[in-house]
Amino acid sequence: MTQRQDWWVYQGTGTPHDGIRRLPPAPPWRAFRHGGTDHVRLHEPPEATDDDAVQRHLGRAGQGAAYQAGEKEIHLVNLALHLRRPLLLTGKPGTGKSTLAYAVAHELRLGPVLRWAITSRSTLKDGLYEYDAVGRLYDAGLRNAGALASGHGARHQPPDIGQYMWLGPLGTALLPWRRPRVLLIDEIDKSDMDFPNDLLNVFEEGEFVVPELARLGGQPQRVMTADRRKVDVSGGEVACAEFPFVVLTSNEEREFPMAFLRRCIRLEIGAADPKRLAGIVAAHLDPPGTPAPEPTGARAELIAEFLTRQREIGALANDQLLNALLMAERGLWDGETGRALLLDHLLRPLDQG
Repeated sequence: MTQRQDWWVYQGTGTPHDGIRRLPPAPPWRAFRHGGTDHVRLHEPPEATDDDAVQRHLGRAGQGAAYQAGEKEIHLVNLALHLRRPLLLTGKPGTGKSTLAYAVAHELRLGPVLRWAITSRSTLKDGLYEYDAVGRLYDAGLRNAGALASGHGARHQPPDIGQYMWLGPLGTALLPWRRPRVLLIDEIDKSDMDFPNDLLNVFEEGEFVVPELARLGGQPQRVMTADRRKVDVSGGEVACAEFPFVVLTSNEEREFPMAFLRRCIRLEIGAADPKRLAGIVAAHLDPPGTPAPEPTGARAELIAEFLTRQREIGALANDQLLNALLMAERGLWDGETGRALLLDHLLRPLDQG
């Protein structure tokens, strides 16, 4: 059993608590503009709810406690929280890397996770903000056309720019929140070669400027966030009070620059052990609020088979086990044909053609 440490903020129990209030101030070299000040209005994170994303990653409502982090994971999550550094998770696909972000947000009551899924075409700006300049010009043209048609010759001012601008997941995470938001940058190894280095300045400074708003001077502009809230941005500057808890996941498809790696806390996620697999299965397949039972019958046999194949044959993802168990509990484990379907198709290693 994992022995709780006094310096832990995240305890890995899955039970929500207010331990984030015990997080010490940022180190002097990681202090940010609005940290510890009262000259800016701090935003309150949205209330944590058992939304669809949480239920998908941690099981149905009330089952978040089933995600039991190991001691190494808990240590490194807390290092990232204390040092205000991104946590880089590496491991094979399907080992539950992204789930850790949802588990931390759930337990520390940090609101919904802000997720940024990376592709080969992703750029830093995509994560910071988007501006629909064409839409704004089009609407301005419609207004003026309507004025001319009605006999009013005066030209209208363009619509407020904030109506056509919204912050991306990274931009939203860097707003001055009273508590850190959780930002999941998923599958960063899919990005182009320059992308990790492009993130460095934003990670170091904890702020950025929106040029389109900065040109308007210090007048606040109301914009939309990635989680559909309206906030005021003054002078085009977005600067954090608390550095977000950033989780970056990688399927180990590429290496990263040393300058990027030295700014991250790194954690390799290996294959789940039998106890953790039992917790994952219970969270998704058992009634809400029930403790994870000791696996028996088809469940125990399939978990053992999954671990054996994962160890000896090839890569398997946790959701493959969930699919197999769901169908096993619907009767396919009772006959030879059904067993063959589960083993040959649902538990087929991902690296086999």
